[in-house]
Amino acid sequence: MPLDEREQRILEEIERQFYQDDPKLAETVANTTLQSLYRKWTRLAFVGFAIGLIVMLASFTRWTAVALVGFVVMVVSAGWIAMHVRRGRGDAGGSQPSKSWLESVRQRWQRDR
Repeated sequence: MPLDEREQRILEEIERQFYQDDPKLAETVANTTLQSLYRKWTRLAFVGFAIGLIVMLASFTRWTAVALVGFVVMVVSAGWIAMHVRRGRGDAGGSQPSKSWLESVRQRWQRDR
């Protein structure tokens, strides 16, 4: 549902104030995409997996609880990686470019109406 003229003006005024109040944050928000965030978190998940593996292997004979924590970190990291690698392939088997989350929600909304 498109915004009416009054709502559009209000939204533009809010956006203008946002850019004036904190231009650095506004630029960061404008340049950040969902895919770049997922890429960053996936890299952190790889690091977490490696750290969990090291902790588990270094402590499984002496400190079982610490090794268990390392294993849990590995499982959570592996789950995150698997979830986002699968999502990165796209819903159509990679033949179409992947849609943004917002576009998917819009299409679902239109279909359900």
